[in-house]
Amino acid sequence: MTVTLNAYSVVAARCAAEYLQMYETAEKGNLIYKIDVFLNSSIFRSWKDSIIVLQTTKSLLPWCEELKVVSHCLDSIASKASIDTSKVDWSYTYNRKKLPSENGNSPQLNGVRKPQMVPKDWWVEDLCELHIDLYKRVIATIKTKGRVSGDVIGEALRRLPGFSKGMIQNNDFIKYRSLVETIVWLLPTEKGTVSCSFLLRLLRAAILLDCGEMERNELMRRIGQQLPEATVTDLLVRAPAGEATIYDVDIVHKLVEEFVTHSSLIDPFENEFQESRSPKFGPDASKVLVAKLIDGYLAEIARDPNLPLSKFVNLAENIASFSRPSHDGFYRAIDMYLKEHPGISKSERKRICRLLDCRKLSAEACMHAVQNERLPLRVVVQVLFFEQVRATASAGNTTPDLPGSIRALLPGGMHGSSRSTTTNTEEDWDSVPTAEGL
Repeated sequence: MTVTLNAYSVVAARCAAEYLQMYETAEKGNLIYKIDVFLNSSIFRSWKDSIIVLQTTKSLLPWCEELKVVSHCLDSIASKASIDTSKVDWSYTYNRKKLPSENGNSPQLNGVRKPQMVPKDWWVEDLCELHIDLYKRVIATIKTKGRVSGDVIGEALRRLPGFSKGMIQNNDFIKYRSLVETIVWLLPTEKGTVSCSFLLRLLRAAILLDCGEMERNELMRRIGQQLPEATVTDLLVRAPAGEATIYDVDIVHKLVEEFVTHSSLIDPFENEFQESRSPKFGPDASKVLVAKLIDGYLAEIARDPNLPLSKFVNLAENIASFSRPSHDGFYRAIDMYLKEHPGISKSERKRICRLLDCRKLSAEACMHAVQNERLPLRVVVQVLFFEQVRATASAGNTTPDLPGSIRALLPGGMHGSSRSTTTNTEEDWDSVPTAEGL
């Protein structure tokens, strides 16, 4: 009797032979022996056949586990994925646009065409067809080998089908929850191996799918470390159903707190090393970037007519200690909030403006502010004064004396001082005359 085996049928044949106890002790050259030879000499030496066989084991568990077919497939696939790319001489699926160097067209080659290079993530697409449980085990085995860089692992996770489309199909929440939790579990430990944008997409999915608290906390911790890389659009996480607000401001508040915590724990020597490697993301530069990011986020959420003042102010206070060269973005956010919430009280207008440093407004922002009827009068006076200070300083003149009632509107009653204060305290605001008193 002739039995034709291939990658699609060999697992079923091996399990059937085991069930029928077709061992060598019963007859020399029996079926189990022949199938094992075929697996070791052909299947496990082939990249695509190993993947096909691993996929077919799903319907024949736990037999395939006991026969070690699954473990052999995992080791075969992981070993090939971990091999030096110069030794990859088998076919693989690859649809991503290759880099010039991978196509042999790099400018450094001076027009001399070289053989195409195998990209580092050559194996990613073929593995994406695996069932999520098997995929998780393959990636875990690859990570155990320790020869594939974290950024390539991150790329593999980012391109997983289903999640990469950014939507939940057929309302299969259990499937997609498992997918998200698997990705979080497989994330490389090295910082920066996956983008902050991808992590925030994962967090949005984890919230939507009601993933475990451990997964969400892990994502928030990682995002906090990479928050300077985020964009305003990344942070626009929809509020849970039933909430009056459009966006989940509390999540962003927690992310900023994670960033502050991470910044405070970084060793000073590590700070110097990080800044020397990438000045853009040094400790002080990171705070400037996060402050600018949150200013933009505040301007966006200020459009929400149901946004409580407390949420706006609390988030702004989180970054109040971050030194930044300009307050134009924060002024824009304040103006947007005042415009969209015309019914707020006089004391609330004062509260929202306390964190604004008028000294750090550009000439364009100052021009807008002095004509802005939504601002408290004392803010307009401060803007006028500091513009006068700026103008006289550039002309080399001294600051002219101002009436006492006007001086009282300046932070701390200051007059002609060049010292910088970031906030206006409660006492500053309450000790000055009211607009009606002027």
